Amino acid sequence: MDRGSSRPIALLLPDCHTTNDTFRGIPLRWSSDIGRSSTKASKKQRHLKLSFPRQHRHVVSSFYMPHILKEAESICLMTRERRLYTNTHANDDYRFWCPAPFAHPSNLDTLAIDPTLRDDIRADLLRFVGRQDYYARVGRRWKRSYLLYGPPGTGKTSLVAAIANFLEFDVFHIDLTAVDSNLELHRLLDSTTPGSVIVVEDIDCSLDLGDRMSIIVIEDIDCALDLSDRNEKKELSTAKEAISLSGVLNFVDGLWSSSVGERLMIFTTNHPERLDPALLRPGRMDRQIHLSYCQPAAFRVLARNYLEVGEEHELMAEVDALLKEVNMTPAEIAEIFMGCDGDGTGADAAMQKVVDELRRRRLKEAVSPDDDGQLSGE
Repeated sequence: MDRGSSRPIALLLPDCHTTNDTFRGIPLRWSSDIGRSSTKASKKQRHLKLSFPRQHRHVVSSFYMPHILKEAESICLMTRERRLYTNTHANDDYRFWCPAPFAHPSNLDTLAIDPTLRDDIRADLLRFVGRQDYYARVGRRWKRSYLLYGPPGTGKTSLVAAIANFLEFDVFHIDLTAVDSNLELHRLLDSTTPGSVIVVEDIDCSLDLGDRMSIIVIEDIDCALDLSDRNEKKELSTAKEAISLSGVLNFVDGLWSSSVGERLMIFTTNHPERLDPALLRPGRMDRQIHLSYCQPAAFRVLARNYLEVGEEHELMAEVDALLKEVNMTPAEIAEIFMGCDGDGTGADAAMQKVVDELRRRRLKEAVSPDDDGQLSGE
Protein backbone atom coordinates (compact mmCIF):
# COMPACT_ATOMS: atom_id res chain seq x y z
CA MET A 1 0.00 0.00 0.00
CA ASP A 2 1.40 3.39 -0.96
CA ARG A 3 1.85 6.07 1.67
CA GLY A 4 -1.08 8.40 1.74
CA SER A 5 -3.24 5.99 -0.22
CA SER A 6 -6.95 6.01 0.58
CA ARG A 7 -7.42 2.49 -0.70
CA PRO A 8 -8.55 -0.06 1.91
CA ILE A 9 -6.14 -2.63 3.24
CA ALA A 10 -6.93 -6.22 2.22
CA LEU A 11 -6.86 -8.71 5.11
CA LEU A 12 -6.70 -12.29 3.85
CA LEU A 13 -6.65 -15.82 5.23
CA PRO A 14 -6.42 -19.09 3.31
CA ASP A 15 -9.80 -20.56 2.36
CA CYS A 16 -11.65 -22.21 5.26
CA HIS A 17 -8.87 -21.26 7.66
CA THR A 18 -9.16 -20.15 11.30
CA THR A 19 -6.66 -18.32 13.49
CA ASN A 20 -6.88 -17.05 17.06
CA ASP A 21 -5.73 -13.78 18.58
CA THR A 22 -5.95 -11.97 21.92
CA PHE A 23 -6.20 -8.26 22.66
CA ARG A 24 -6.32 -6.83 26.18
CA GLY A 25 -7.19 -10.28 27.42
CA ILE A 26 -10.09 -10.65 24.98
CA PRO A 27 -10.12 -13.90 22.94
CA LEU A 28 -10.72 -13.32 19.22
CA ARG A 29 -11.09 -15.69 16.30
CA TRP A 30 -10.60 -14.88 12.63
CA SER A 31 -12.09 -17.30 10.12
CA SER A 32 -12.43 -17.30 6.35
CA ASP A 33 -15.49 -18.52 4.50
CA ILE A 34 -16.49 -18.97 0.86
CA GLY A 35 -19.96 -18.15 -0.35
CA ARG A 36 -21.72 -17.64 -3.66
CA SER A 37 -22.68 -14.36 -5.26
CA SER A 38 -26.43 -13.76 -5.34
CA THR A 39 -26.18 -12.38 -8.86
CA LYS A 40 -23.52 -14.69 -10.29
CA ALA A 41 -23.99 -18.22 -9.01
CA SER A 42 -20.69 -19.37 -10.44
CA LYS A 43 -18.62 -16.68 -8.74
CA LYS A 44 -17.11 -17.32 -5.33
CA GLN A 45 -17.23 -14.65 -2.63
CA ARG A 46 -14.71 -14.80 0.17
CA HIS A 47 -15.59 -13.48 3.60
CA LEU A 48 -13.47 -12.83 6.66
CA LYS A 49 -15.32 -13.17 9.96
CA LEU A 50 -14.19 -11.96 13.38
CA SER A 51 -15.76 -13.61 16.43
CA PHE A 52 -15.49 -12.37 20.04
CA PRO A 53 -17.62 -12.10 23.21
CA ARG A 54 -20.44 -9.60 22.69
CA GLN A 55 -19.65 -7.58 25.82
CA HIS A 56 -16.32 -6.54 24.32
CA ARG A 57 -17.79 -5.05 21.15
CA HIS A 58 -16.79 -1.49 22.05
CA VAL A 59 -13.16 -2.42 22.77
CA VAL A 60 -12.90 -4.43 19.56
CA SER A 61 -14.40 -1.76 17.29
CA SER A 62 -12.74 1.24 18.93
CA PHE A 63 -9.29 -0.14 19.73
CA TYR A 64 -8.63 -3.58 18.27
CA MET A 65 -9.62 -2.87 14.67
CA PRO A 66 -7.59 0.39 14.46
CA HIS A 67 -4.67 -1.56 15.94
CA ILE A 68 -5.00 -4.30 13.30
CA LEU A 69 -5.24 -1.79 10.45
CA LYS A 70 -2.19 0.12 11.71
CA GLU A 71 -0.16 -3.09 11.96
CA ALA A 72 -1.25 -4.13 8.47
CA GLU A 73 -0.23 -0.75 7.07
CA SER A 74 3.18 -1.01 8.76
CA ILE A 75 3.74 -4.45 7.22
CA CYS A 76 2.74 -3.14 3.80
CA LEU A 77 5.17 -0.24 4.10
CA MET A 78 8.04 -2.51 5.14
CA THR A 79 7.48 -5.00 2.34
CA ARG A 80 6.37 -2.73 -0.48
CA GLU A 81 8.63 -1.75 -3.36
CA ARG A 82 9.54 1.90 -3.13
CA ARG A 83 9.29 4.01 -6.26
CA LEU A 84 11.13 6.73 -8.12
CA TYR A 85 8.70 9.00 -9.96
CA THR A 86 9.72 11.33 -12.80
CA ASN A 87 7.35 13.90 -14.25
CA THR A 88 6.46 13.60 -17.92
CA HIS A 89 4.78 15.67 -20.60
CA ALA A 90 1.22 14.47 -20.04
CA ASN A 91 -1.40 14.48 -22.79
CA ASP A 92 -4.19 14.34 -20.24
CA ASP A 93 -4.90 15.46 -16.69
CA TYR A 94 -4.41 12.07 -15.08
CA ARG A 95 -0.83 11.01 -15.69
CA PHE A 96 1.82 13.31 -14.25
CA TRP A 97 4.42 10.82 -13.07
CA CYS A 98 6.26 7.91 -14.66
CA PRO A 99 7.16 5.39 -11.91
CA ALA A 100 10.15 3.06 -11.71
CA PRO A 101 11.51 0.85 -8.91
CA PHE A 102 13.80 2.75 -6.55
CA ALA A 103 16.73 0.54 -5.56
CA HIS A 104 19.64 2.94 -5.09
CA PRO A 105 22.26 1.36 -2.77
CA SER A 106 23.41 4.61 -1.13
CA ASN A 107 23.02 4.90 2.63
CA LEU A 108 24.09 7.39 5.27
CA ASP A 109 26.58 5.05 6.94
CA THR A 110 28.70 4.55 3.81
CA LEU A 111 28.36 8.08 2.44
CA ALA A 112 31.70 9.85 1.95
CA ILE A 113 30.94 13.01 3.94
CA ASP A 114 32.19 14.37 7.22
CA PRO A 115 30.91 12.08 10.03
CA THR A 116 29.76 15.07 12.10
CA LEU A 117 27.68 16.37 9.18
CA ARG A 118 26.26 12.88 8.57
CA ASP A 119 25.19 12.54 12.21
CA ASP A 120 23.67 16.01 12.15
CA ILE A 121 21.63 15.21 9.03
CA ARG A 122 20.44 11.93 10.53
CA ALA A 123 19.33 13.66 13.74
CA ASP A 124 17.54 16.39 11.77
CA LEU A 125 15.64 13.82 9.69
CA LEU A 126 14.57 11.85 12.75
CA ARG A 127 13.41 15.04 14.43
CA PHE A 128 11.40 16.00 11.34
CA VAL A 129 9.53 12.71 10.86
CA GLY A 130 8.75 12.43 14.58
CA ARG A 131 7.19 15.86 15.06
CA GLN A 132 3.85 15.77 13.25
CA ASP A 133 1.97 16.99 16.33
CA TYR A 134 4.56 19.69 16.95
CA TYR A 135 4.24 21.08 13.42
CA ALA A 136 0.46 21.16 13.81
CA ARG A 137 0.68 22.87 17.21
CA VAL A 138 2.94 25.69 16.00
CA GLY A 139 0.90 26.17 12.80
CA ARG A 140 3.46 25.01 10.25
CA ARG A 141 3.14 22.60 7.35
CA TRP A 142 4.73 19.20 7.99
CA LYS A 143 7.48 19.55 5.44
CA ARG A 144 11.16 20.47 5.35
CA SER A 145 13.40 21.90 2.63
CA TYR A 146 17.10 21.28 2.03
CA LEU A 147 19.51 22.93 -0.40
CA LEU A 148 22.53 20.76 -1.22
CA TYR A 149 25.32 22.71 -2.88
CA GLY A 150 28.90 22.11 -3.87
CA PRO A 151 31.12 21.23 -6.86
CA PRO A 152 30.17 18.34 -9.17
CA GLY A 153 31.18 14.94 -7.83
CA THR A 154 30.85 15.81 -4.14
CA GLY A 155 27.94 13.45 -3.48
CA LYS A 156 24.76 15.52 -3.75
CA THR A 157 22.76 12.90 -5.65
CA SER A 158 24.12 10.12 -3.43
CA LEU A 159 23.02 12.05 -0.34
CA VAL A 160 19.51 12.43 -1.79
CA ALA A 161 19.31 8.66 -2.32
CA ALA A 162 20.74 7.97 1.14
CA ILE A 163 18.14 10.23 2.76
CA ALA A 164 15.32 8.52 0.86
CA ASN A 165 16.61 5.11 1.93
CA PHE A 166 17.00 6.21 5.54
CA LEU A 167 13.44 7.53 5.71
CA GLU A 168 12.07 4.72 3.48
CA PHE A 169 10.35 7.39 1.37
CA ASP A 170 9.39 7.35 -2.30
CA VAL A 171 11.23 9.86 -4.50
CA PHE A 172 9.54 12.36 -6.84
CA HIS A 173 12.15 13.82 -9.22
CA ILE A 174 10.92 16.97 -10.95
CA ASP A 175 12.36 18.05 -14.29
CA LEU A 176 11.18 21.63 -14.75
CA THR A 177 12.00 21.56 -18.43
CA ALA A 178 9.05 19.19 -18.78
CA VAL A 179 6.70 21.56 -16.91
CA ASP A 180 4.66 23.88 -19.10
CA SER A 181 3.09 26.25 -16.57
CA ASN A 182 2.75 27.27 -12.95
CA LEU A 183 -0.55 25.41 -12.86
CA GLU A 184 1.11 22.19 -13.99
CA LEU A 185 3.76 22.65 -11.30
CA HIS A 186 0.96 23.00 -8.77
CA ARG A 187 -0.67 19.82 -10.01
CA LEU A 188 2.61 17.94 -9.79
CA LEU A 189 3.03 18.92 -6.16
CA ASP A 190 -0.58 18.09 -5.37
CA SER A 191 -0.21 14.61 -6.87
CA THR A 192 2.75 13.61 -4.70
CA THR A 193 2.12 11.40 -1.68
CA PRO A 194 2.89 11.85 2.02
CA GLY A 195 6.10 10.16 3.07
CA SER A 196 8.06 11.25 0.00
CA VAL A 197 11.19 13.13 -1.02
CA ILE A 198 10.60 15.76 -3.71
CA VAL A 199 13.86 16.44 -5.56
CA VAL A 200 14.77 19.33 -7.83
CA GLU A 201 18.33 18.85 -9.03
CA ASP A 202 20.58 21.54 -10.48
CA ILE A 203 18.08 24.20 -9.59
CA ASP A 204 20.34 26.88 -11.00
CA CYS A 205 20.18 25.39 -14.50
CA SER A 206 16.47 24.99 -15.09
CA LEU A 207 15.09 28.44 -14.65
CA ASP A 208 16.73 31.84 -15.03
CA LEU A 209 14.45 34.62 -13.92
CA GLY A 210 16.83 37.55 -13.95
CA ASP A 211 20.45 38.40 -14.51
CA ARG A 212 21.44 35.31 -12.57
CA MET A 213 20.56 31.74 -13.52
CA SER A 214 18.22 30.82 -10.74
CA ILE A 215 15.89 28.22 -9.87
CA ILE A 216 14.63 24.85 -10.35
CA VAL A 217 15.28 21.89 -12.27
CA ILE A 218 15.18 19.68 -9.40
CA GLU A 219 18.74 18.88 -10.13
CA ASP A 220 21.06 21.61 -11.28
CA ILE A 221 18.20 24.00 -11.75
CA ASP A 222 20.56 26.70 -12.98
CA CYS A 223 20.90 25.42 -16.54
CA ALA A 224 17.53 24.64 -18.01
CA LEU A 225 15.46 27.71 -18.69
CA ASP A 226 16.27 31.40 -19.17
CA LEU A 227 13.38 33.86 -19.04
CA SER A 228 15.44 37.01 -18.48
CA ASP A 229 15.00 38.38 -22.03
CA ARG A 230 11.94 36.99 -23.76
CA ASN A 231 12.52 39.01 -26.93
CA GLU A 232 15.95 37.47 -27.43
CA LYS A 233 14.86 34.00 -26.34
CA LYS A 234 12.21 33.48 -28.99
CA GLU A 235 13.15 29.86 -29.35
CA LEU A 236 11.56 29.26 -25.96
CA SER A 237 7.90 28.39 -26.14
CA THR A 238 5.28 30.61 -24.52
CA ALA A 239 4.30 27.66 -22.38
CA LYS A 240 7.76 27.50 -20.88
CA GLU A 241 7.72 31.26 -20.29
CA ALA A 242 4.67 30.78 -18.09
CA ILE A 243 6.84 29.28 -15.34
CA SER A 244 7.66 32.17 -13.04
CA LEU A 245 9.70 32.82 -9.93
CA SER A 246 6.49 33.32 -7.96
CA GLY A 247 5.34 29.91 -9.16
CA VAL A 248 8.55 28.34 -7.93
CA LEU A 249 8.32 30.11 -4.57
CA ASN A 250 4.71 28.98 -4.15
CA PHE A 251 5.90 25.49 -4.98
CA VAL A 252 8.38 25.66 -2.11
CA ASP A 253 6.35 27.24 0.68
CA GLY A 254 3.33 29.14 -0.61
CA LEU A 255 -0.34 28.25 -0.54
CA TRP A 256 0.33 25.55 -3.14
CA SER A 257 2.31 23.63 -0.57
CA SER A 258 -0.33 23.92 2.16
CA SER A 259 -1.79 20.52 1.25
CA VAL A 260 1.59 18.86 1.59
CA GLY A 261 2.16 16.52 4.54
CA GLU A 262 5.33 14.71 5.62
CA ARG A 263 7.34 15.68 2.58
CA LEU A 264 11.00 16.56 2.32
CA MET A 265 11.93 18.91 -0.52
CA ILE A 266 15.55 18.75 -1.67
CA PHE A 267 17.12 21.16 -4.15
CA THR A 268 20.66 20.75 -5.47
CA THR A 269 22.99 23.15 -7.23
CA ASN A 270 26.62 23.45 -8.24
CA HIS A 271 26.36 27.26 -8.16
CA PRO A 272 24.49 28.65 -5.13
CA GLU A 273 25.58 32.19 -6.04
CA ARG A 274 23.27 32.01 -9.08
CA LEU A 275 20.14 31.46 -7.03
CA ASP A 276 17.68 34.25 -6.33
CA PRO A 277 17.92 35.31 -2.65
CA ALA A 278 14.14 34.98 -2.37
CA LEU A 279 14.51 31.21 -2.68
CA LEU A 280 17.07 31.04 0.12
CA ARG A 281 15.43 33.11 2.83
CA PRO A 282 14.85 31.46 6.26
CA GLY A 283 11.57 29.61 6.44
CA ARG A 284 11.66 28.81 2.75
CA MET A 285 14.92 26.85 2.64
CA ASP A 286 15.23 25.27 6.08
CA ARG A 287 18.79 24.00 5.71
CA GLN A 288 21.69 24.68 3.38
CA ILE A 289 24.15 21.77 3.30
CA HIS A 290 27.56 22.32 1.77
CA LEU A 291 29.22 19.27 0.22
CA SER A 292 32.81 20.15 -0.57
CA TYR A 293 35.93 18.42 -1.85
CA CYS A 294 37.10 15.29 -0.10
CA GLN A 295 38.57 15.84 3.36
CA PRO A 296 40.53 13.31 5.48
CA ALA A 297 37.48 12.09 7.42
CA ALA A 298 35.51 11.47 4.22
CA PHE A 299 38.53 9.79 2.62
CA ARG A 300 38.66 7.30 5.48
CA VAL A 301 35.05 6.36 4.76
CA LEU A 302 35.91 5.77 1.11
CA ALA A 303 39.04 3.76 1.95
CA ARG A 304 37.10 1.60 4.38
CA ASN A 305 34.21 1.03 1.96
CA TYR A 306 36.26 0.30 -1.17
CA LEU A 307 39.56 -1.06 0.13
CA GLU A 308 38.84 -2.17 3.70
CA VAL A 309 41.83 -0.22 4.98
CA GLY A 310 41.99 2.18 7.90
CA GLU A 311 44.24 4.43 9.94
CA GLU A 312 47.03 1.87 9.98
CA HIS A 313 47.82 2.14 6.28
CA GLU A 314 51.28 3.60 5.73
CA LEU A 315 50.07 6.14 3.15
CA MET A 316 47.12 7.45 5.16
CA ALA A 317 49.05 10.27 6.83
CA GLU A 318 50.40 11.51 3.50
CA VAL A 319 46.92 11.43 1.96
CA ASP A 320 45.63 13.48 4.90
CA ALA A 321 48.30 16.12 4.35
CA LEU A 322 47.77 16.29 0.60
CA LEU A 323 43.97 16.58 0.87
CA LYS A 324 44.46 19.72 2.95
CA GLU A 325 46.38 21.28 0.05
CA VAL A 326 44.76 19.85 -3.09
CA ASN A 327 41.13 19.62 -4.24
CA MET A 328 39.83 16.20 -5.23
CA THR A 329 36.21 15.09 -5.18
CA PRO A 330 34.95 11.89 -3.55
CA ALA A 331 33.77 10.75 -6.99
CA GLU A 332 37.29 11.07 -8.42
CA ILE A 333 38.78 9.09 -5.54
CA ALA A 334 36.09 6.43 -5.80
CA GLU A 335 36.87 6.05 -9.52
CA ILE A 336 40.53 5.35 -8.71
CA PHE A 337 39.52 2.79 -6.10
CA MET A 338 37.12 1.10 -8.52
CA GLY A 339 39.96 0.59 -10.99
CA CYS A 340 41.99 -1.49 -8.53
CA ASP A 341 41.48 -4.95 -7.11
CA GLY A 342 40.01 -5.13 -3.64
CA ASP A 343 42.62 -7.46 -2.15
CA GLY A 344 45.63 -6.36 -0.11
CA THR A 345 47.88 -5.72 -3.10
CA GLY A 346 45.14 -3.86 -4.93
CA ALA A 347 44.45 -1.71 -1.88
CA ASP A 348 48.10 -0.66 -1.67
CA ALA A 349 48.13 0.14 -5.38
CA ALA A 350 44.93 2.17 -5.07
CA MET A 351 46.29 4.20 -2.17
CA GLN A 352 49.48 4.85 -4.11
CA LYS A 353 47.50 6.01 -7.16
CA VAL A 354 45.60 8.49 -5.02
CA VAL A 355 48.86 9.81 -3.57
CA ASP A 356 50.38 10.10 -7.06
CA GLU A 357 47.35 11.99 -8.37
CA LEU A 358 47.32 14.38 -5.42
CA ARG A 359 51.05 15.02 -5.87
CA ARG A 360 50.52 15.68 -9.58
CA ARG A 361 47.78 18.20 -8.86
CA ARG A 362 49.85 19.94 -6.20
CA LEU A 363 52.74 20.26 -8.65
CA LYS A 364 50.43 21.56 -11.36
CA GLU A 365 49.11 24.24 -9.03
CA ALA A 366 52.63 25.21 -7.96
CA VAL A 367 53.99 25.38 -11.51
CA SER A 368 51.52 27.88 -12.96
CA PRO A 369 52.14 30.96 -15.16
CA ASP A 370 52.78 34.20 -13.27
CA ASP A 371 51.94 37.70 -14.44
CA ASP A 372 54.99 37.81 -16.75
CA GLY A 373 54.10 34.55 -18.39
CA GLN A 374 56.90 32.79 -16.53
CA LEU A 375 56.39 29.56 -14.62
CA SER A 376 56.40 30.18 -10.88
CA GLY A 377 58.15 26.85 -10.33
CA GLU A 378 61.24 27.83 -12.36
